[in-house]
Amino acid sequence: MQVTAVDIAGIFEALPGLSRNDQALIERAFHRAEEAHRSQVRKSGEPYIMHCVAVAQILADMKLDATTIAAALLHDVVEDTGVKLEDIASEFSPKIAELVDGVTKLRQFPTGVESMHGGKAGDREMEFLRKMFLAMGSDFRVILIKLADRLHNMRTLGHMPPHKQIEKSQETLEIFAPIANRLGIWQIKWELEDLAFRYLDPQKFREIAGQIDERRSDREAYMK
Repeated sequence: MQVTAVDIAGIFEALPGLSRNDQALIERAFHRAEEAHRSQVRKSGEPYIMHCVAVAQILADMKLDATTIAAALLHDVVEDTGVKLEDIASEFSPKIAELVDGVTKLRQFPTGVESMHGGKAGDREMEFLRKMFLAMGSDFRVILIKLADRLHNMRTLGHMPPHKQIEKSQETLEIFAPIANRLGIWQIKWELEDLAFRYLDPQKFREIAGQIDERRSDREAYMK
């Protein structure tokens, strides 16, 4: 399955004010990532590039700049392919390479209970947050790319084995949702919590979702 340039049309629709140069930068990053990830697929069977585009789309919907979008498209190439950080710096810019490097370092940080200082969820969140600030250097956008990456991974968590669903959901609830909360990115916080809750307590999640649907129909009837 090949991914064509039309798949990044949503990014451009979310950012109608982009200059020609910015559009060209995003297109180049897309094609570079597509080439690098060409032989890779996700657990769902979809081409890996679809994950990169989805992460970039989340950030485009947040109205972030072209440099961030390009880095999001390229965020896994150093970790998962033969592309080197120096290649990104020379082909794109040192800043994009810096963002990709920051996200790559964050992937290498342990998030499990056994590898963090202290056993409390708050302690693990603070430890990971401290490491995030060290990895991002002076650029806050590293954290935003990481949160968008985690959000899309949670949206597609159904393709992972059950033990991984629990592990990733626990990490999300204890580390990533609180970080989004601290940063005031409420929409990402709420969605991360909802997605984690779906796997950590599926029965309760279905009960609450059913109650919300019932109340929605009542509200619609009332409005009519």
